[in-house]
Amino acid sequence: MPSITRIDFVPIPTQDADRARAFYRDVLRLDEDAHTVGKPFSEFSLGDTTLSVWDPTSAGREFQANTNAIALHTDDVAGMREELEGRGVAFFAPTFDTGVCHMAFFADPDGNPLMLHGRHVPRD
Repeated sequence: MPSITRIDFVPIPTQDADRARAFYRDVLRLDEDAHTVGKPFSEFSLGDTTLSVWDPTSAGREFQANTNAIALHTDDVAGMREELEGRGVAFFAPTFDTGVCHMAFFADPDGNPLMLHGRHVPRD
């Protein structure tokens, strides 16, 4: 019987593929997957999840930024935030401590919300 076994990619809409590629590659310092270099979209693999940055108008859809933040894991939210601020990233508010994890919210140039996320309480 067929089953769903994983998430293949998380789509991130853009209105400017070159600008988005530069942000994810040069600001966030993610490695672009080789098969998308020079294409009108880009993909960045992070472990078992791929961020797929693409222009939805290429598929006849209207551009709309995502509404929920994608959580980008880091072992050092404060240090990563400081690095990104040094590269011009503006965060929405101070880093939030839930009592279990730290979260720091920002957005890409298209307004897609992202967060730095790091759990500081071990899982049981």
